[in-house]
Amino acid sequence: MSTPASKTGSPTPSVASGTSPTPARRGLLPSLAFTSMVLFATYAGLTAVLLPNQVAGIDEANKIANFAAVSTVSFIFTLFAQPIVGAFSDRTRSRLGRRAPWMLMGAAGGAIFLMGLGSLDSILWITVFWVIIQVSLNALQGPLTAIVPDRFPRERRGVASAMVGVGTMAGSTAGVLVAGNLAKDAGTGYTVFGTAILVTALLFVLLNRDFPSTGAPRTPFSWKQFFAGFWISPRKHPDFAWAFAARFFFILGYFLVFTFQLYILTDFIGLSLTDANGAIGLLSLAGLGSTLLAVTLGGWWSDKIGRRKVFIYVAAAFMVVGLSFPILMPNMTGMIIMGIINGIGFGLYMACDTALMTEVLPGGGKAAGKDLGILNIANNIPQALSPIVAGVLITSVGGYPALFIFAMVSVAIAGLVLIPIRTVR
Repeated sequence: MSTPASKTGSPTPSVASGTSPTPARRGLLPSLAFTSMVLFATYAGLTAVLLPNQVAGIDEANKIANFAAVSTVSFIFTLFAQPIVGAFSDRTRSRLGRRAPWMLMGAAGGAIFLMGLGSLDSILWITVFWVIIQVSLNALQGPLTAIVPDRFPRERRGVASAMVGVGTMAGSTAGVLVAGNLAKDAGTGYTVFGTAILVTALLFVLLNRDFPSTGAPRTPFSWKQFFAGFWISPRKHPDFAWAFAARFFFILGYFLVFTFQLYILTDFIGLSLTDANGAIGLLSLAGLGSTLLAVTLGGWWSDKIGRRKVFIYVAAAFMVVGLSFPILMPNMTGMIIMGIINGIGFGLYMACDTALMTEVLPGGGKAAGKDLGILNIANNIPQALSPIVAGVLITSVGGYPALFIFAMVSVAIAGLVLIPIRTVR
């Protein structure tokens, strides 16, 4: 169970329980936003621009198949990275606390291999490096996500979720813009992102110190119990299962389009590769304002009325409308309109998703690192599937229009599967 809130509204520190190591300090919200921004700038810049450019430069004719292979293999390896790291961070006892050591190790590993990725000209070695980079970044992201239930009481998690959402969307835009400008020199681009992620993780740990966890009790370790803990029964915890399904379908719908954005611009809209690298930044900017407005207003409003699900229903509706525009208007205007409308939808989703997830955790969040890591598999599986699904849709079903239609259906399902959840309004 989560610890009770103190009179100031922050969680009561309880290292012994391991559920709330330290209350949220004043600078934690902006630190969460900034760290999320740099992390997702790295994800977006690499996935949407630098990596597809590098893959296309090696073999233009087979770029879709090669990019799908690199992405899929890496995501398969990262499926369980967050829950495993989260579970170990729940049990970590150190002077830096439970989460910080894993965040620092993840940032360092990601930075080192990013600095070497740009010099590779083999799809095989790019895949190997990309796997290690993705696992490392997930090792940073998992413990970072657990800080929300660690340090914020339930009634403030909407604001905390919104700050993470602001950072995520601002970072996604900034990452694409930076990567677009560095696309001709992938080595420099990868080094810039690797350095940024390492410095940001160090700053977060130094500025938001956790209580040491060295004196906290720890149950005896058993590998059998450890792996058994990754199964959360849908029958015993149905709300957790529905929340998992909702995140799965929403992320699948989003990444089907986002991951192939560069190739959509070149092969569907008809831009040259150079023009597409510039246009992809314009698309990110088009949705930034609507996203920031939606995520900020959504998080505040969600906390004020004590509701989460309705905002995700509305988010799914906006996404369905936005994804229809490239089919109706297969040009840059249609893509820009999609970016603006999808910005509202994804902003509302980000404002409430993390808060909703923390409220369906078994046992009130006693194993938040592990359980949120399991929920984050619902991020990784659709990202692993999206290149395969997109490749089949584009090459064998109906081309890029089929991609948009499938994405619309997926986000619509995400809204519908939230309806049975009972413990969150």
